[in-house]
Amino acid sequence: MTAKHVLAQMTFREFEQRLPEKPVIILPLGSQEEQGPTAPMGDFMLTEALAARVAERCGAIAAPTIPFGYADHFRAVPGGVQLRAGTFCRLLRDVADNFLDHGLRHLVILNGHTGNAPLIDRVARDLRAERQVLMPSLNLWRLQTAELWEKAYGVPAKQGFAHGGEPVSSVYAHLFPELMRPDLAERPENGRRFLGFETAGTGAIRFGGVEVAMPLNIDEVTGNGMTGGDPAMCSAEAGAQVTEHIVSLCAEFITRFRAATASSEG
Repeated sequence: MTAKHVLAQMTFREFEQRLPEKPVIILPLGSQEEQGPTAPMGDFMLTEALAARVAERCGAIAAPTIPFGYADHFRAVPGGVQLRAGTFCRLLRDVADNFLDHGLRHLVILNGHTGNAPLIDRVARDLRAERQVLMPSLNLWRLQTAELWEKAYGVPAKQGFAHGGEPVSSVYAHLFPELMRPDLAERPENGRRFLGFETAGTGAIRFGGVEVAMPLNIDEVTGNGMTGGDPAMCSAEAGAQVTEHIVSLCAEFITRFRAATASSEG
């Protein structure tokens, strides 16, 4: 029988049989938030699909995806579900502790929502201090290289990289084409000002040639959920290339990480 690599699809006996090998457990994280007019809000679906592919590629096991993230700046848009910072940290720690309590010390996060990153760092540092466990995190949408971007999109590196745009839209078009709504495409609405200042995403304003940190909401920055990019760049072909790059890189890292930490198992 072909081995399963998604925990939710395994019986407890099947998982029990894998315990002696001390497999890497992938913890997929995502978010339920707007992704512009054309893409679904449940970007956790992308993390879930990518995690399953990564786990199969490298022999790891993908835990169930945590579908909600820390995304207060999207709270103004209906349909989103945001966790408070403390809730997110406690939830992630509880999930990690469940595996650690059974001797599974090789945990790797696949993070599909950049806003989760500072809280992941906080939990990871607590785990290292309290349980002597290193828990690395790969930010899926920050893994693209300049070479990949130019090959996939035919434009200079990071051109079109933005919330509500690439690479999320193209990966959606590749993995879930039936959910995309290209007929609803709009041009990005950039350049909104807040209190007379130019905005710099949802975390800062610009003043005197520098950025000043300020907590902004998405509707104070843009009127259609897009903070840049070009909807015309979206293509399933580009999404296929980005998907393969993410899966390949994550699987290779997990294999190397597992080997590097094998001596700590005891």
